[in-house]
Amino acid sequence: MLAAPLVAKVDVSSQTMTVYHHGQIVYRWPVSTARSGKWTPRGTWSGKWLSKNHKSSLYDNAPMPYAIFFRGHYAIHGTNQISKLGRPASAGCVRLHPDHAAILFHMTQSLGPKNLKVVIQN
Repeated sequence: MLAAPLVAKVDVSSQTMTVYHHGQIVYRWPVSTARSGKWTPRGTWSGKWLSKNHKSSLYDNAPMPYAIFFRGHYAIHGTNQISKLGRPASAGCVRLHPDHAAILFHMTQSLGPKNLKVVIQN
């Protein structure tokens, strides 16, 4: 695995996130990535900045609790559309159950965003 204390690996084809802490799998959660017509970027980034009670500036102030931004407007964040987790539904961000988003947010906050690697692959 990547040499980072915390890794959030998103598998777009299975709509899951696997969280590694010091190389060990600690969580595996369902996610929602981009719905048809939208795009979730593929690649590897470090966490950039955190926003606990974020509201989308692009999508009608949509709630984005526990947002971890990793590339421009793209973030991992909680969603109130829990029933859609496990299938594509977002405008491009990686959506998590709010409880899971809070766990990842607090882990990232304690280690520092630059110590989070976000890996998104097909």
